[in-house]
Amino acid sequence: MDLKPRQRWIAIAGVTVLSAIAVAGFAIAIYAAWLFHDMPDAGELQDYRPPTATRVYAWDGTLIGEYSKERRIFVPYDQIPPQLAQAFLAAEDHNFFKHGGVDVGGFSRAMLNNIGNAARGRRLEGGSTITQQVAKNVLLTSDATVGRKFKEAILAHRLEQSLDKQQILELYLNEIWLGYRSYGVGAAAYNYFGKSLPELTLAESAFLAALPKGPDNYHPIRNKAKAKARRDWILGQMADLGWVSQADAKKAMAEDLVVQPAPKRAAYRDADYFVEEVRQRGVATLGPRLNEGGYYMRTTLDPKLQTAARVALMEGLEKYDRRHGWRGAWGHVEALDADWEKQALKKAPPSERRGWRPAVVTSASGGVRLAKGEGEGTIAGEDMAWANATKGLKVGDLVFVEKPDGAAAYRLRQVPIVNGALVAMEPYTGRVMALVGGYSFSLSNFNRATQAMRQPGSAFKPFVYATALENGYTPASVVVDSAITLKGANGQDWSPENYHKKFYGALPLRKGLEQSINAMTVRLAQSVGMKKIVETAKKTGVTRDMAPVLAMALGAGSTTPFKLTTAYTPFVNGGRRVEPHLIELVQDREGKVIFRADKRDCVRCNAGFNGDESPRIPALGEQVMDPITAYQITSMLQGVVQRGTAAQASSLGYPLAGKTGTTNEYRSAWFMGYSPNLVVGVFIGFDDNRSLGEGETGATGPVPIFMDFMREALKGQPKTEFRAPANAKFAMVRGIREAFRPGTEPKVFVPTESSGPQPYGQAWPDGQIGPAPTQGPAKPPPQAPDISGLY
Repeated sequence: MDLKPRQRWIAIAGVTVLSAIAVAGFAIAIYAAWLFHDMPDAGELQDYRPPTATRVYAWDGTLIGEYSKERRIFVPYDQIPPQLAQAFLAAEDHNFFKHGGVDVGGFSRAMLNNIGNAARGRRLEGGSTITQQVAKNVLLTSDATVGRKFKEAILAHRLEQSLDKQQILELYLNEIWLGYRSYGVGAAAYNYFGKSLPELTLAESAFLAALPKGPDNYHPIRNKAKAKARRDWILGQMADLGWVSQADAKKAMAEDLVVQPAPKRAAYRDADYFVEEVRQRGVATLGPRLNEGGYYMRTTLDPKLQTAARVALMEGLEKYDRRHGWRGAWGHVEALDADWEKQALKKAPPSERRGWRPAVVTSASGGVRLAKGEGEGTIAGEDMAWANATKGLKVGDLVFVEKPDGAAAYRLRQVPIVNGALVAMEPYTGRVMALVGGYSFSLSNFNRATQAMRQPGSAFKPFVYATALENGYTPASVVVDSAITLKGANGQDWSPENYHKKFYGALPLRKGLEQSINAMTVRLAQSVGMKKIVETAKKTGVTRDMAPVLAMALGAGSTTPFKLTTAYTPFVNGGRRVEPHLIELVQDREGKVIFRADKRDCVRCNAGFNGDESPRIPALGEQVMDPITAYQITSMLQGVVQRGTAAQASSLGYPLAGKTGTTNEYRSAWFMGYSPNLVVGVFIGFDDNRSLGEGETGATGPVPIFMDFMREALKGQPKTEFRAPANAKFAMVRGIREAFRPGTEPKVFVPTESSGPQPYGQAWPDGQIGPAPTQGPAKPPPQAPDISGLY
């Protein structure tokens, strides 16, 4: 049947339309297949946990640091304050608990508007619900495309089927970027306000809710007015929705917006070297997980002792620096015009010296002007005399100054070029209570406590004497201090000298250690044998390897302050070598313990009391020397403090022991000191190992630093004596009460009536009370380098 022309055209048009619809449908199907072929699985979010910062705490709970790729503190939903969650809902998605993942009205309006936006080249609108934002942040990219918006909508619907509303909101509040180095509300509360979430006010909660729209747009310092307006709008929305009262909203709107000047990793800032050392040890154990696993890490640090250690070391190094003169200004400007401040602000003082200010010298008499318009003044007269004694000061010099509290004049400050370290350790557990690896972490993060290999000098001598006491010598033994000449490794003669260039003849062991006598120590080492001394050094942890040559008896080997401090702990704890540690406990984000430093088992510690004896926990550490030997060395090192090279430390009025150490040409200075409950190692030296200068001994620099630290550490502590082993025998030797192993103490001969009078020479052979002193036979000296200056 023939169709009329009109009908034919209608049929053609119909076929064309249907064909176009089919082609469009086919094209949409192909586009949809391409768009969604790699669609992520929303179900995987059920076990998703965003990367979270590992937080590091001192033993008393003080936050001392964080490690993270994304600075985030994960907060479970039930710990998020309702007003904070409501503020975000008011700002982003007040229908969150009603829709199924997509707000159809809002999404449709956004899509219609985006047609025009795309044509005009404008940024596409969002219209996203919180569920869609979670889908985008976690599963998708941030590309502003129509395709991504469709993916976002479909994934949002799937998310609503996989997770409940509380889980979705928990993910959102912990994942969202809020500026100020903050991912999630937990980190943002701390970084912006220095508070935990429960401490936030209503106004502060509303401000955080303003940030998802653009943290830079609502920066609380650069764009404060805009940020405050957005915050107030959110407060108004909360009131309109009935989530807060109008009165509370108005009261919150009246609050000023005040934040921290910059985000802080921790309020406590004296432990940078310690925190970095913990990080390195944590990475060695946990690997990359350390920066994203959200671990809780409790360390051994005592903040009170750490602050005292930092202050003592910095001030001690500054005193050394001052003794060696003013080195001159660190910069100079030709004219005091507007450009001088730019030059002055280019060099920052050590971050640990918060009172130091850059300034320019304005007159030859010591007038100074501070940068940033912080005032003018004059340098104290004694500092001007100090500066003029060397390089002097002239107009235009750029310097650091500080005005102490209550002072009228500014003090001239100089960054020391010398450096050092201080380590404080608990001797019975190995807990590192304080660790400072240098003058300033902001200037150099090289940790001299753990990384600087240096000769310990006479600080090594206690290990020589301990070896002797373990091999036949007693505190009553006598060793001759006289000139000795040995053949060195280079074929030249080596004659170790004493510091005062004198020899003192036959002396008891105690005298040799108290006065740090070199020639006597070499003779003792020659008698005992260097192989035995090397074995003692290894067992106590001084070093892993040491050449068995006599030079090592005077501290010619190399070790670190951390190792040497550890090696001194057996002298205090009864001869046990403990494992030093900085990390006490690590828990994962679920609270499961994944590391504990103390691995001892206590079988009945959790059992109820039934009248039996309390559980006995074995002592920590390996026994490396006899407890009586350890106490004998401690007694001798008490003599070092009471009347030896560290006598100035006796002014603290507490039972203390220790040993000074100084190396060839005064390159390194040490003091290893301890109380019954704390072992402290102090080291001073240049990073390039140059000389510290004539007279810079262990007693000159390190001992005063030790004293400053211990003055704080011992404050309020009882005056506890060192504990002697129960089986030790005591006898008087040359007026000093000495400890002996049973059977080695001097035997006092008491004449009886039948024996009658005896000649003096028979009653006291060789003038000695008891048996003749034991001095081992001389042995051929091993080869040794020339270290005649060690003492």
